[in-house]
Amino acid sequence: MGTVGVEEAGSVATLSFGTGERLNALGHADWQELGRAVNRLAALPSLRAVVVRGRGNVFCSGSDLREWEDVTDTAEISRTFEVIEAALQALEDVPVPTVAVVEGVAAGAGCQLALACDLQLLTPSSRIGMPVARLGLLVPATFATRMALRIGPSRSKDLLFGGRMLSAGQAWEMGLVTTLAADDDADAALDAILDTWKGVSASSLRASKAAVDDGLRLLTEAGRRAPRGPAADPVEFQSRVQRFLHRHRSRP
Repeated sequence: MGTVGVEEAGSVATLSFGTGERLNALGHADWQELGRAVNRLAALPSLRAVVVRGRGNVFCSGSDLREWEDVTDTAEISRTFEVIEAALQALEDVPVPTVAVVEGVAAGAGCQLALACDLQLLTPSSRIGMPVARLGLLVPATFATRMALRIGPSRSKDLLFGGRMLSAGQAWEMGLVTTLAADDDADAALDAILDTWKGVSASSLRASKAAVDDGLRLLTEAGRRAPRGPAADPVEFQSRVQRFLHRHRSRP
């Protein structure tokens, strides 16, 4: 089984990723594979919805930092950010409704992956956030815009400045995500969402998504066109990543 897979059940496709290990942190090649899978799905005329879900009852902890452990040239990190952003934008541009099923954790690029979907379904024990400042990663405009469109600029800055993770309840109350499951079995909550879409026109589903997206395009396109600076702090990034990856070795 590859890192990314697609399963079609009627008019609904489930895009699954990861192996369940390392909280489904995705490497450069994994993000490329994810982007390709999304582009293939976008071209299917029979689709009514896409479900995005991590394997092993966990969503995604972001990028696999092991790839950056010995990186001294931050340009390499910027190239990975470009691949991640391409996959996220491809997901946003899928013409049918998309829903992220967030179990476990959605952090950093994993949080962005959830926010690139139209809806986000969280289980009560899951957590979501952007703790990237702790690593010295530099947030691009597109990452910030995905948050600000949902919770406003001030709350987005507060979360980015502190880098704290939110509980599922906190994220739902804040409006960052759309649905909080009643328990840690996400399947029933997912079925309830998909069932509400079965009785409506497929063309109306696509038109409704396009109408909202078109209304926001001035903001989203501005972020997409914004010049991209470096993706990491050239002074502190390496030491911060080293401390994060080896944080358990110093414990007795």
